[in-house]
Amino acid sequence: MLLWLGELTGASFLLSYGAEHLSMKYGAKFVGRTLLSVATTLPEIAIVVYAAADGAYGVAIGAGLGSNLLMMTLGLAIMLLIATTKLSKAPLKGVDVTTFKLDKIFLIATALVSAVLFIDGYGYYDGFIFAGMFGAYLVVALVEMKAENKANKAKKQMVEDHKVVSFTEDNLAHGTKMGGKMTKAVLAFAAGTAGIFLGAEPFIHSLEGYSVEAGVSVIVLAVIISPIAGEMPEKISMMLLARKGAAGASIAVANVLGSKILNNTLLLSVAVFGAMYYAGFFEVIQATAALQYQIILVTVVTLIAIALMFKKEIGLKVGIVLAIMYVISIIIQFLLPHDSTVH
Repeated sequence: MLLWLGELTGASFLLSYGAEHLSMKYGAKFVGRTLLSVATTLPEIAIVVYAAADGAYGVAIGAGLGSNLLMMTLGLAIMLLIATTKLSKAPLKGVDVTTFKLDKIFLIATALVSAVLFIDGYGYYDGFIFAGMFGAYLVVALVEMKAENKANKAKKQMVEDHKVVSFTEDNLAHGTKMGGKMTKAVLAFAAGTAGIFLGAEPFIHSLEGYSVEAGVSVIVLAVIISPIAGEMPEKISMMLLARKGAAGASIAVANVLGSKILNNTLLLSVAVFGAMYYAGFFEVIQATAALQYQIILVTVVTLIAIALMFKKEIGLKVGIVLAIMYVISIIIQFLLPHDSTVH
């Protein structure tokens, strides 16, 4: 298991490098919500695809739950620690979260909907609902981005009118350098993506094997261990972005919220469709006791974390609270009822 965990981690690093550099070219907030969120969620998507298609539904759902639990607590805590201390190139007193009203509302809504729908398990209709919510989020995010761009267009135009651009040798050299970086970013992104999908399936099998040997529920292992590899691109990109000051921290927050919304929508739809592929169109991912307790725990943690963000800024104190929440959640994992089966 450690071998494949290492392989996924290495592939995730390449994916993070490529995603971050591509986002520099194609925008910030919207890219953080969409391109970067999808890119950094690819490891979880791969894990969920292979687990669901293999009938390991507990692993599939547990991987997504573990991702939300880790990044909404420890992930945000680490980002705040870096952004508000000397670990950052431009330390902040707090990270402005007032511009993420849309994301916070969507995250609350999708967390509650996914928890309620799981009362009778996830079927094909739930898969379509999750896919629809993901599509709605992308559309609303795109509309908001266009509105913001329109509002800033006049100011940007005034600045550009006073600029004199000349195609000197320096300009050409800079363009060549940027072109080389984009090529490296694309190659790194492609290599990372390939490595993730190659390593996901054997990682699932090794996780199940280790679960049997250790006598620990595979669902608990999926919630705790899978995010170590699955969230590596997001953790790396968050740390790199948090060191860049206010703009970087803002993208990092957009990335976390966006990717967690993806987990509550796109990732769950992938799990449902994977189950349909494995056992037929009318297959249902059963609401086992272990998964029900996990969903309740993660939903409560998510709502508390979002509640802490309903203020103008979040700082180091909020980060400490989130880190404590993660430790408590991990302890609770081993106190909850465990299923003896892996499916």
